[in-house]
Amino acid sequence: MASWYAIRARGTGAEVAIYDEIGAYGVSAKGFLAELGALPEGTPVDLRLNSPGGSVFDAVAIHNALKRHEGTVTVWIDGIAASAASYIAMAGDEIVMPENAFLMIHDPAGLVMGTAEDMRAMAEALDKVKGSLVSGYAAKSGRTPEEVSALMAAETWFDAADAVAQGFADRLIEPVRIAARFDIGRFRNAPPDLVEAIEAEPEPGNESNGGEIEADEDTDDATEGDEVADAEDERAAVADTALPPSETPPASAAPPDPSAIRADAIGHARAVIDLCRLAGQPQMAGR
Repeated sequence: MASWYAIRARGTGAEVAIYDEIGAYGVSAKGFLAELGALPEGTPVDLRLNSPGGSVFDAVAIHNALKRHEGTVTVWIDGIAASAASYIAMAGDEIVMPENAFLMIHDPAGLVMGTAEDMRAMAEALDKVKGSLVSGYAAKSGRTPEEVSALMAAETWFDAADAVAQGFADRLIEPVRIAARFDIGRFRNAPPDLVEAIEAEPEPGNESNGGEIEADEDTDDATEGDEVADAEDERAAVADTALPPSETPPASAAPPDPSAIRADAIGHARAVIDLCRLAGQPQMAGR
């Protein structure tokens, strides 16, 4: 599946662009680690980040890989670094945010189906994952674990100035145009300014510059806007295939067979479970 992600050699360093979800339907840790490991030792990395988050396990693996990297890592938040993506950002030696960018931290969330023991096991896993995330956010920001935990529980959004003031970013730069489109409706506290900025953007493919972010004249190729549209189309196709709408019988048809209805319901439930497994558990998803 295509994703809006690339690693490019640039002069004496490398640029990593992640403008997609983290995990099965976007940028996977496996692919990222393979490409990062192929860079020459000590290569400076510019990570350009614009992501709504995704799989916390993939995010932790990407974060740890960036921390192990011998070269300097500079994170540029070109739009949003929300949820799991914000944890990836914490791996930067320096985190730079345009004045109109946003960063969000919140508690990890998970989905499980099973017995009471399964539910308790998921709750314990989420507690352990949160503890690891708290440590990473606290180490970068200098805030206490208790302060970070409270901010995560409240689903806290920081604009660039707040992020710098709270220690989650290091430097402000001039505003950029937020071009990548994400569904942020799943988050509880998304800032109205961000919602308006995303809704005001034209659909991918209707822009003269192909959907690039104007942070750097040679940051991305004009084809990246098409790649985002392709990735979104593919995700929609997967969803449509896995969860087909039920058909309404004609008015003259005989009453449906109850056993057939039950079989359809079971099939749909299994499809949902399969999608959840593919997405990775737990997620840092909005509630």
